[in-house]
Amino acid sequence: MLVAGNWKMNTDVPEGRALADAIAEGLSSTAADRGDVDFLVCPPYVHLPAVREALADVPVAVGAQDMHAQDEGAYTGDVSAPMLSSIGCDAVILGHSERRTYYDETDAEVNAKAQQARAHDLVPIVCVGETLEQRKAGEADTVVRSQVDGALSDVSIDGADELIVAYEPIWAIGTGESAAAEQAQAMHAVIRDDLRERYGGDVADEVPLLYGGSMKPHNAYGLLSQPDIDGGLIGSAGLEAEGFLGIAEKAAEVLETSGH
Repeated sequence: MLVAGNWKMNTDVPEGRALADAIAEGLSSTAADRGDVDFLVCPPYVHLPAVREALADVPVAVGAQDMHAQDEGAYTGDVSAPMLSSIGCDAVILGHSERRTYYDETDAEVNAKAQQARAHDLVPIVCVGETLEQRKAGEADTVVRSQVDGALSDVSIDGADELIVAYEPIWAIGTGESAAAEQAQAMHAVIRDDLRERYGGDVADEVPLLYGGSMKPHNAYGLLSQPDIDGGLIGSAGLEAEGFLGIAEKAAEVLETSGH
């Protein structure tokens, strides 16, 4: 079970360091209670060294929120996979709906970044999800399958620890609305089936599938109890240690009661 925080464009460096310190303190004090829950935080680029330092003594991986598909070059404002690797990043979010919406990022671009991430031993967190209009039109499954296929074309993995897929229904991101647990599970099952066709069951059944759409401590247990939901990509709830750790507690409860 993976609890991953996406801080987006929030907090300045002192605030980010304070948040990381609070997460570290909370995890240190509850080490015996968190079971097999894994943790990841993805702060803004400028926070990465400070956050990694703050979390050095607790088992929290650190990731970035995006990266360029090239190693280097005249790409003002961009950050490359080698840069992220050089400061100890473990993972990188790719294809988040906000990147797709505000920057017109395509599946082909996400695919190029995913291949680049793997080439530099970064775990790509590939985000997929449909709009409300697409869901109402009965196109959600087709849209998400197409995104998975486009983003992962020619992306090879040797094991399940080399890929994460996050389902984030666009209509639920930052709105306070969340997919019902059964809705989320149904889409996660679609994604799992697609991964089985691509990588085989032994690998695909162990690839973490995260739900990212207004997961909070109050609804986390129901979502995380679903058989194909292996964690959460947490937005606003992850901007406070209490919210992040509260979801982690629910994840630990799910593991204890169901073994999922």
